[in-house]
Amino acid sequence: MPELTRPTPEVDARKKKGRSRVSNGRDIFRNVDGRSMVVRRYRDICAAVLSDQGSDVSESRLQLIRRFAGIAVLAEETEAKLANGQPVDISDYSTLCSTLVRISTRIGLNRRALDVTPTVEEYVRHLAGNGVPQKET
Repeated sequence: MPELTRPTPEVDARKKKGRSRVSNGRDIFRNVDGRSMVVRRYRDICAAVLSDQGSDVSESRLQLIRRFAGIAVLAEETEAKLANGQPVDISDYSTLCSTLVRISTRIGLNRRALDVTPTVEEYVRHLAGNGVPQKET
């Protein structure tokens, strides 16, 4: 699963003890049990959106993805209430949906494909070794 946090080079240069558990990638949130159903769903949404973004995601885009996942979880909880016949505030739900749309346009809805085209050298090695050409990562 892709990392939900990634220290910048400046933060990475500091000792691990000098950084927060969130910056180290140890926790998603401070003082929150990562085993809860909501946190697991949040993590799944983050991972799915990160996967769509490709391999190199900036910290600002990562933060947008985290906001998107949080709002998506809230929208799903509202939808579950609605499906169970409980009353929901349509204004709050509409705000959640509008915010999801705005953030998703900032993140980008397009899935970015990983380039798996072999280089000429990889292809020549494949021909010489009768193996399957694979993109080196």
